[in-house]
Amino acid sequence: MQTASDKLKDRAAELGEELVAIRRELHRHPELSHEEVETTRRIRGWLQAAGIRIADEYPLRTGLIAEIGGLREGPVVAVRADIDALPIQEETGLPYASEHPGKMHACGHDFHTAAAIGAALLLKEREADLPGTVRLLFQPAEEKATGAGKVIASGALSNVSAVVGLHNKPDLPVGTVGIKNGPLMAAADGFVVEVAGRGSHAAVPEAGIDPIVAAAHIVTALQTVASRNVGALQSAVVSVTKLHSGTSWNIIPDKAVLDGTVRTFDEEVRERVLRRFREVAEGVASALGAEASVRWVEGPPPVNNDAELAKLAEASAQALGLAAIEPSPSPAGEDFAFYQKEVPGLFAFFGTSGPQEWHHPAFDLDERALPLAAAFLAELAERVLRHKGQEQKGRE
Repeated sequence: MQTASDKLKDRAAELGEELVAIRRELHRHPELSHEEVETTRRIRGWLQAAGIRIADEYPLRTGLIAEIGGLREGPVVAVRADIDALPIQEETGLPYASEHPGKMHACGHDFHTAAAIGAALLLKEREADLPGTVRLLFQPAEEKATGAGKVIASGALSNVSAVVGLHNKPDLPVGTVGIKNGPLMAAADGFVVEVAGRGSHAAVPEAGIDPIVAAAHIVTALQTVASRNVGALQSAVVSVTKLHSGTSWNIIPDKAVLDGTVRTFDEEVRERVLRRFREVAEGVASALGAEASVRWVEGPPPVNNDAELAKLAEASAQALGLAAIEPSPSPAGEDFAFYQKEVPGLFAFFGTSGPQEWHHPAFDLDERALPLAAAFLAELAERVLRHKGQEQKGRE
């Protein structure tokens, strides 16, 4: 006898061609962060065609909020999908490749959006039985790490009991879901270090203070921030990715500028690394007669999954015949973490058997994963609704 989860999976498979068409339409027309005007229009059209209510009481310039359920009293559970693309020239050669030069869905947000639309279609068909409300967050500007803040500011997280989402994972096979309690993705902070020296002729360096030499020593010394300040069972990455200085081969400049990123999985480690970073940069510069000023570009905190929701996600995967594994944490950042600062959240990795990693110009994925992802989001949202409803009744 077929279970409700079996029927959900079968129905998702029936929607497969429609979901692939939606994903390809989005893939052909990528839009960058905060520019997702046409993407938003398309999403609105697909949802309205299915009779799904657009929750315009939560205003967003790009992106939108939709709701399913609410016919019976109960909790509100949010399902989040990001919708923006990257400033990358596509090199896949696909027949549905980007039609916008220099823009590409190289992180699979088109997959996430299509999967969430699929989940919405599945849940709409079961709306009368939903013990509460599923709120869909089609979020802009994840790549800028500012979109989640816009959604939160709109009020769309008000009265939400939990939030769930997923990210495609090219190195996991189709049919696999990576579910992990605790830290899954890293805090992603950026930095700019300005090293001020004193310019001079390159032939008489003793007349000045060389900021390039100071900057070079800072780059080397910063590697000790992770290697000598973070425990062996903890984790941190400090990467200097840009160094700018000088105007001519025979002039020692006044200034050098370093840019880069720090990645950490634990808030205490994050605080310690940022503090030691500043001390090392300023101390090394001072020892060489220069001055260093550090400016932080604060990114999202770590994605930190709720233990209870992780169990529900595992149960959802198993009910659909998917393989639930515990994945290795990723040092990439995700602004889904901002939602988890507000309410319990679960973010999963979804296997897509892709040929390249995220943000590669030849990034692609196996579309057979799409109906599976839609079924997983729908199954998980409904399980979380029921669980949160039982919790509420237990408190009454």
